[in-house]
Amino acid sequence: MKKITFSYFAQYGLLPLLAFGHDVFAACLAWYLSFWLRFNLNLPMPFSQAVWYSMALAVSLYTIFFWKFGLYRGIWRYASLPDLKNIVAAVSVGTMATFLLIYMLQISHIPRSVAILNPLLLICIMGGSRALYRSWKDRIEYVADREPILVIGAGAAASKLLWDLSRHPKWRVVGLLDDNPAKHKREIHGVKVLGATQELSTWSRRMGVTTCVIAAPSAEPAERERMVRACEAASVKVLTVPSLDDLLSGNVSISAVKEVEIDELLGRSPVNLDIAGLKHLITDQVVLVSGAGGSIGSELARQILRFKPRRLVLFEQSEFALYTIEQEFEQKHPEQLIDYLVGDVRDKARLDDVMLRFSPALVFHAAAYKHVPLMESCNAWEAVRNNVFGTYCLAMASLEYEVKKFVLISTDKAVNPTNVMGATKRMAEMICQSLQGHHDTEFVIVRFGNVLGSNGSVVPKFREQIEHGGPITVTHPDITRYFMSIPEAARLVLQAGLMGKQGQIFVLDMGKPIKIVDLAREMIRLSGFNESQISIEFTGLRPGEKLYEELLADDEHTLPTHHPKLRIAKARPAEQTWLKLAIDWVTQSRRPNENEVRQTLQTLVSEYQPASNLMDNHFFEQKRVASEG
Repeated sequence: MKKITFSYFAQYGLLPLLAFGHDVFAACLAWYLSFWLRFNLNLPMPFSQAVWYSMALAVSLYTIFFWKFGLYRGIWRYASLPDLKNIVAAVSVGTMATFLLIYMLQISHIPRSVAILNPLLLICIMGGSRALYRSWKDRIEYVADREPILVIGAGAAASKLLWDLSRHPKWRVVGLLDDNPAKHKREIHGVKVLGATQELSTWSRRMGVTTCVIAAPSAEPAERERMVRACEAASVKVLTVPSLDDLLSGNVSISAVKEVEIDELLGRSPVNLDIAGLKHLITDQVVLVSGAGGSIGSELARQILRFKPRRLVLFEQSEFALYTIEQEFEQKHPEQLIDYLVGDVRDKARLDDVMLRFSPALVFHAAAYKHVPLMESCNAWEAVRNNVFGTYCLAMASLEYEVKKFVLISTDKAVNPTNVMGATKRMAEMICQSLQGHHDTEFVIVRFGNVLGSNGSVVPKFREQIEHGGPITVTHPDITRYFMSIPEAARLVLQAGLMGKQGQIFVLDMGKPIKIVDLAREMIRLSGFNESQISIEFTGLRPGEKLYEELLADDEHTLPTHHPKLRIAKARPAEQTWLKLAIDWVTQSRRPNENEVRQTLQTLVSEYQPASNLMDNHFFEQKRVASEG
């Protein structure tokens, strides 16, 4: 004989029948209890008989209205307020019909108080059963199917996070950690504060936790770094809630947890902006950003929108990059007047059309080819055309159409360049310096190092390699770079744009150089792995690369400014005849080969010394021999 279980009813679609049987029983129970409670748990003889024959009449009427009000179309697993409303309506109408019929049939020994007690009891039993069933199913899924996690922090952000994660399909919070002893052993939304952050290793092992969320958006960089180190020491994957700026802007919710970004561990203090000055510079002005779909260009646009320009013109060669930023801004800034223009900075006719139509007062020129190895070989002339001639075209259009200020985004690779990309960016700097003073347009140059997470940088590459199980590839064990976050770089560009004038070159405070191999190790630990799981391989320096970057050339010196993160470089100025030679070369109809490009760049940029193609690979040869041995 087949065993009849709950799954049997589910298999054959008989769950509505099972729910109907439950409600019939509930109607019988509620009817009897209403009599029993009316007489203080002791039914006298006439009423003990009346309860049974009146029960048959009442339950029959109730069941009719249960079906009429669709109580069996819903699923108990997802019972909610609409289901309760249907129960209340069905019971109310059923009660009125029952006692109307009892009055018409003149059935005796039915206390009037039953008309009040019975519907209340019936609603509680039917609604309570559904609520208990849903709670039971939720509890089973919550425990069985969700990964246990710990949360560092027991403040307002943690409270909001716990509330948001209570229905999360993947995680369940099993404990909180906070360094405030007064919060230990107390609870937030039923979750206990287990102890201090330094106890993370103990609690993660005890509770089988492999993921930890840092819920401290307002913590200082050093404090956040300490929390991350605790997670690394416990060998758990570390996530974090969005930053306080993002939360206050309303762009994201507290539950939008994300992986800890490597820039959060740089320990850099926030950039202080001259808000009043930037409002005067940007508010109610037309601002144009070239290369607006790139990492720096798009972040510049985001920062500019904070100051409410009259119009923001986004100029970008890549259709997809422009579409991506359009989708973001249409959602987040629907009230702003923003134009999305596809175009090439080398196209003078297109630039004339844009300048004539929109008349920008400010231009931020971020469009450039920046990938060193790609520009070093078969794309050298393209780097010259885009980085040098493109800058010249946009700068001349700015002069012609009386742009007030032109800000060029440069790079530390323009200092004593060893590659084509760096040499072309140095030429772009020199073009802006040469054009200064011809008209009222002020040219400002901002030079900085690598930004973490930008397109083509090592961070996205390392993250992808980790996702694929490794190995992480690093060119050289001693290679170092300066790094800052994309938002920090964009804010300092705006600040430099405000302060700069007369062809000045601003150098950003990039902090201390970071070894790329240390960056790789940090990302491995942040992902919850170690180097035995994700290995690091050294591949050799690529064409045009050098072991370290410089922010100032040898014949330069810097002057301090009133901003602690900005200094002014006193760079070698370009000679008056230099500009004509440079422009004649980049506008020639003939296409020179790579060697000719390098030779001419050496003539035009005296600091440029091409890296030898015969690089010293002694270290890597040793590694190869060791691995083969």
